[in-house]
Amino acid sequence: MALDIQEKLNLLKTLGRPTIHDYIPLIFKDFIEFHGDRYFSDDPAMLGGICLLGDMPVTVISQVRAKDMESLQKINFSMSHPEGYRKALRLAKQAEKFGRPVICFIDTPGAFCGVGAEERGQGEAIARNLLEFMTLKTPVISIVLGEGGSGGALALGVCDELGMLENALYSVISPKGFASILWKDGSREREAAELMKITAEDLLRFGICEKIIAEPEGGAAKDVNVTAANISAFLTETIAKLKKEDVNNLLAKRYQKFRKIGVFTE
Repeated sequence: MALDIQEKLNLLKTLGRPTIHDYIPLIFKDFIEFHGDRYFSDDPAMLGGICLLGDMPVTVISQVRAKDMESLQKINFSMSHPEGYRKALRLAKQAEKFGRPVICFIDTPGAFCGVGAEERGQGEAIARNLLEFMTLKTPVISIVLGEGGSGGALALGVCDELGMLENALYSVISPKGFASILWKDGSREREAAELMKITAEDLLRFGICEKIIAEPEGGAAKDVNVTAANISAFLTETIAKLKKEDVNNLLAKRYQKFRKIGVFTE
């Protein structure tokens, strides 16, 4: 049975749901993590490295979630600093150099907005990722594992194909943030989420998401092996298709994917 929007919101807030640390050993082989942005420091809220998908070398970049409060505090509640986004871009450019597909996993309520992050160029770091990922000359696939909130999520969302887990949400602002700004009342989170149209079904209908990845009934935590197998199948099929594309066609299609989003008049 499909979950309603409030159940999805509740599911995404639970500490017990699977994280990238659960998925990596089930989907990839021989993962080697890289650290640091070569400018300031390493950001534990952003994980990246190289590994094998089957026999294919790939680069994996992911936002990190945690299953307990102590770990959540260590990763700044999954809100990356600018060095996290610069690390992601460094690894993406390395993947381009060596011809490895880039796989991004999105799972964050948003980028960190503290004074230090702003002083070190948070907005520029996110904008730079949007710019550079658009012209990356290698296949890029992104998957929303749970929360996909604000520019913090969009920084890993420029891709050739976007997949979303069945109960994931993806938007330019969190429902609570939307409600707080529009109505000055964060308790109207559910109403905001319904208005925003941010479920996987909504985004598939809008052409923003290309694939809904099935979860077991009740959410990914019910059987992480099944969820991981579904993610792996999506990645294997999608990368095989994208690798057949001429790089100029790949970039042109990526550009058009984002040009067609939204409705506007002049």
